[in-house]
Amino acid sequence: MIWVAIALAGGLGAACRFALDHAVTTRLGAALPWGTILVNVSGSLGAGVVAGLAASAVLPEPWRLVVAGGFLGAYTTFSTAMVDSLRLVEHGAPLRAVVNLLLPLVLAILAALAGWWLVA
Repeated sequence: MIWVAIALAGGLGAACRFALDHAVTTRLGAALPWGTILVNVSGSLGAGVVAGLAASAVLPEPWRLVVAGGFLGAYTTFSTAMVDSLRLVEHGAPLRAVVNLLLPLVLAILAALAGWWLVA
């Protein structure tokens, strides 16, 4: 039964990722893939919260699997971030590609730490 819950949460996470990425890209343009950056940073914040809640035994293991493995696993997207960086290089923007690799990495780590600290 847990597999069904994880699959449903994953479907919801993927749909939320698409909607947020589309909304942000429509508003800010595609000079940098801000939608993907926002998705990955907000997902890292959520993962930090889930990890903190699980570590303090506030969030039961099945819920951790559904939220982190299902929803957040489908919501965040490392592969899209890498493809976005390749596209920036292909379009003659290697500096933006490097920014797209480093900025989300630093922000995602800080967001995960913030999420953990919020609930610890």
